[in-house]
Amino acid sequence: MELYYSPNLSQLITLTTEESKHIYKVMRKRKGDKLLFTNGKGIKAIGKIIKIEKNKTYIEITKKEKKEKTHNYYLHLGISPTKNTNRFEWLLEKATEIGIDEITPIISEKSEKQTIKKERCSKILISAIKQSNQYHLPILNNPINLKEFLKKTYNFQKYIAHCNNKIFKSELKSEKLLKKSIILIGPEGDFTSNEIEIAQDNNYKSISLGENRLRTETAAIIATSIINIKN
Repeated sequence: MELYYSPNLSQLITLTTEESKHIYKVMRKRKGDKLLFTNGKGIKAIGKIIKIEKNKTYIEITKKEKKEKTHNYYLHLGISPTKNTNRFEWLLEKATEIGIDEITPIISEKSEKQTIKKERCSKILISAIKQSNQYHLPILNNPINLKEFLKKTYNFQKYIAHCNNKIFKSELKSEKLLKKSIILIGPEGDFTSNEIEIAQDNNYKSISLGENRLRTETAAIIATSIINIKN
C-alpha cells in the first residue's frame, strides 16, 4: 500500500490539493478505499476515504500504531550547501532513503552558497520517506555558520571529514561507532585548516572517507552509508 503523509492525524483529516489530485487522478482511488499514512513522527495510520471533491479528499483515520525507526542509530549530518541546488536536493533524498535523522546546512569559509530553499527541501524529505516506507521524517534545521555550530553541545560521537593530508585522519569505516553520531561535510573547496583545528578543539575527530577526492554530496552519501552498514 502506498504511503501518504499528513502532519495531522486526527480522526478526520483533509488532504492538500496536490495529494488529492494524486489520489484520485493517478492512483484512481474512490470513496471507501483505504490509504496508509504517517505524520513523520513514527505514527502509522490507516485511513478510509469518506469524500472526494475536485481539490480535496476527506479521510477518516480508523487505526493508528507506533512504528520504530528502520535504523537503530541517530545520525546528524552537518553539510555545506552545494552551489548546484539539484545536487543538494539529490543528497537529501538519498540520505533519507538510506537512513538519517537530522540535517543542518553549515556555512563555512569556502561555502559557495549561504541559503537553501527550506520549503522545497522539506517536500523532498517527505517524498523520500514516502518512497522508502519510513515513518520518521528527518529534522531539517536552518543554515548556521560553522563556528556557531561547533559551539553547540552534543553528547554524540563527533567527526569532521576533510581532505587535508597534513592533518592526521582515521578511516570512518574503521571507527568503532556509537549509536549517536555527527558528521561534518565541507564544501567543494573543503574546510580550511583553521576550521579543522577549531573543530578538533571542540572534540571533533578528523576522518577520511577514502582515498578518492569526492564531491560534497558524494561524501555525504558515503558517510551515511558507512554509518548505516556498521550499525
